[in-house]
Amino acid sequence: MTERSYEKFFRQNRLPHLWCPGCGNGIVMKAIVQAIEKHEGYTQDNTVIVSGIGCSSRASGYMDFDTLHTAHGRAIPFATGIKLARPELNVIVITGDGDCTAIGGNHFIHGCRRNVDLTVIMFNNNIYGMTGGQASPTTPLGKKATTAPYGSVDRTFDSCKLAEAAGATFVARSTAFHVQHLVKTIDEALDNHGFSFIEALVQCPTAYGRRNKMGDPAKMMEWMRDNAVMKTAWDKLPDEKKSEEKFPIGVFYKAEAQPYDAAYHHVIEIAGGAAQ
Repeated sequence: MTERSYEKFFRQNRLPHLWCPGCGNGIVMKAIVQAIEKHEGYTQDNTVIVSGIGCSSRASGYMDFDTLHTAHGRAIPFATGIKLARPELNVIVITGDGDCTAIGGNHFIHGCRRNVDLTVIMFNNNIYGMTGGQASPTTPLGKKATTAPYGSVDRTFDSCKLAEAAGATFVARSTAFHVQHLVKTIDEALDNHGFSFIEALVQCPTAYGRRNKMGDPAKMMEWMRDNAVMKTAWDKLPDEKKSEEKFPIGVFYKAEAQPYDAAYHHVIEIAGGAAQ
């Protein structure tokens, strides 16, 4: 039997999970712990997992770390508080497309702008899966939801472009199909000292796939396989070959900038000296 050493990072008494059969959230949750396991300097004692509200945010309850399941859209400010109070800790945020870019949108933008030293992993299932199948900021044009029964007419957020424009210093995308690529991408993000953002596309066969006639979970993963293009190949594609369904995956942006906790503690030192 293959050794599954990553299982030590799960609260076995909380399993099995409550996600729908075929949901991609478990794949990403496993990828996170596999990346943590292989990453030097990350342990159960010095790593904190923070999540908001939504299907994906339930993952923190299954992970055997110090975890925080917070209010809807507020995972990033909670995580920021932890990082400022205990800068030696590694802080990972689990969030969904609605939690991160809708109700939590301003927190997301300003987390990027401040370059808070967090690793934010957004499980993107293109829908509000837990609360009734409403359209989210990442629901593609024309796709159906309970709040868009004839197809969404709202233009879609490109969360990666948003993160880069707002000031994140590591931006990447992967999918639940490209498991090894996803683990490698998260591992690389953990190395970044600053705001790291990974968009992980996941299949939601119940609220999104069924309504949009995308087939069973395997068919939805085949769609990821067939439409994802590695960034190096994407950059060489002529515009006419970039159809509406095709999308790039990989690391889109890396930069170095002072992380927010370092700047914050520098101000504390200055203030302490001035008080004396």
